Amino acid sequence: MNTFAEILKSIDGGGTLTSDDLKVLLSLTNKTQMQDLFEKAYEIKTDNVGKVVYFRGIIELSNICEKDCYYCGIRKSNKSQERYMMEEEEILKASEWAFQNNYGSIVLQSGEVTSRTFTSFIEKLIKKIRKLSDGKLGITLSLGEQTKDTYRRWLQAGAHRYLLRIESSNEKLYRKLHPGDHVYSVRLKCLEYLKKLGYQVGTGVMIGLPFQTIDDLVNDILFFKKIDADMIGMGPYVVHKETPLADSLPDFDSIKNYQLNLSLKMIAATRIYLKDVNIASTTALQSLNPTGREMGLLAGANIIMPNITETKYRASYQLYDNKPCLDENSSMCRSCLEKRISSIGETIGYGEWGDSRHFKKKK
Repeated sequence: MNTFAEILKSIDGGGTLTSDDLKVLLSLTNKTQMQDLFEKAYEIKTDNVGKVVYFRGIIELSNICEKDCYYCGIRKSNKSQERYMMEEEEILKASEWAFQNNYGSIVLQSGEVTSRTFTSFIEKLIKKIRKLSDGKLGITLSLGEQTKDTYRRWLQAGAHRYLLRIESSNEKLYRKLHPGDHVYSVRLKCLEYLKKLGYQVGTGVMIGLPFQTIDDLVNDILFFKKIDADMIGMGPYVVHKETPLADSLPDFDSIKNYQLNLSLKMIAATRIYLKDVNIASTTALQSLNPTGREMGLLAGANIIMPNITETKYRASYQLYDNKPCLDENSSMCRSCLEKRISSIGETIGYGEWGDSRHFKKKK
């Protein structure tokens, strides 16, 4: 197995990381070495996707969900969760705000719902968002497992990116995170549908899960490569106290720093390995450290997803505890992020879709 120094030398020489190399990177504990890793990932990010951060204004349009994932705060069995569904006018207003404020793209996200009523509502919504922005506002969907026909209709309506996180590429671990009727092969099939239909396909995992090993995370990175993902949305596992999985990490506060560092190493290793994909610096990083999202950008990420959901709904869309920015309106969030991103010497790609360069090369 190569040493960290040997791996860095190999990277500089254009070498490809092995699974053993990835394991070394994800196992680093020395602060100096971790910083060297982040700087190398940032260098590769700069060479391949630049120092431009692309915004995806996220609209959390509903917390109604048919799924019962053991880690998620909006799982259907959480009876203490007050459910909501935004009105069409509210969603269009948020979309128009994003367009008027020069956000290049939005994300429509909700709990997983497969009813005809819901899928038709989304189809009509996409068309109206396209119309109000004259086709200039990019539309990413994060609406879970659907039929191939539903994905096709949404694509034809005007969506062009889809984020469907696998959560773990280890099928045994996946089963520990979900009830028996949540089938790993179905999720894989959905990713296959999205790829064949022509979406820019995003996936991702939770980092620092109970029962998860470093080998699992290595295999997650290899999985991203195997399915030829265009964008990666991954972040630390953060406990939600009203979920079954919370009992597996009863003293979560004591490992927050570990979760943060592991997530940053995962971003860095993925950037080095995949080079030109889009990688998100997630809000969950900020829940572990006030500057978590900036740290993610400096470790190789290039996407930020500012929340543009109306503030009255935000407290009801908490997949994990202590989600930040619940009381910030969209304008406050924009101003805050501008300052944060400027502070690390990067710029914002206003008015740009920020499509994955990896996807563009394939096209």
